[in-house]
Amino acid sequence: MSTVVFEKDGAVGVVTMSKPPHNLIEDTFLKDLLAAYSKAVEEGCRSILLRSAMRHFCAGADVAGFAGGGRRRDQAGLDALLDALENVPLPSVAAVHGGALGGGFELALTCDMIVAADTAFFAAAEASLGLLPLLGGVQRVVQRAGSARAKEIAMFGRRHDPAALERWGVINLVTAESELPAVSMSWARQLAAGPTVALKGIKMLANLSARHGIAGADARQTEISNMMWASADQKRGLESFAKSGPGSAIFEGN
Repeated sequence: MSTVVFEKDGAVGVVTMSKPPHNLIEDTFLKDLLAAYSKAVEEGCRSILLRSAMRHFCAGADVAGFAGGGRRRDQAGLDALLDALENVPLPSVAAVHGGALGGGFELALTCDMIVAADTAFFAAAEASLGLLPLLGGVQRVVQRAGSARAKEIAMFGRRHDPAALERWGVINLVTAESELPAVSMSWARQLAAGPTVALKGIKMLANLSARHGIAGADARQTEISNMMWASADQKRGLESFAKSGPGSAIFEGN
């Protein structure tokens, strides 16, 4: 039985983590998550919403479930996983309720945007076990909030409320817990209705800049812009603007 459920809701690929009791991360779970992302791409989805059906978004790693137990992990394999999740060619939104702890926090950070319930809590607790975050959490918090906050979060391992993380720029939006499903789906649907090729290009440039600096993104600007210029949605957008002004285009994702 899959630990991750994929459903297509219009143009949104809804990926629901469903591994009782708390979506603890282990190898099978990660494979199921990647398979769900791949299915979203294969079925023509135009955005991904990552959410949880459990009490928590994800409470971290199931150490006993990892191949080799607590021994050293294959970092190359983890890096490949991160690349596949973070660079999926669709905009992604994480809807976080309950706890996003350790690897769960890191899974949320692979998404382009994070919407959190006001009752959610986040922590990178690995240091309390003599570990450091293995799924790129340190560098992804640096990317969003700077090195001082990344060191604070990872070294102390404290729980942080979403209001603080929104203020620091780690997450995008805090909403009432009762509104989280509707608000996060609204964000995913707005992204799915956008010019998919252009949004892919924006994501590529942002991720390139985060990893390789402005020069790294500039080096591929022409290539990525050409991808956008070749799209049908670019033509729809400009034609609609000429006829009826901004905000009136209906994009089809190609």
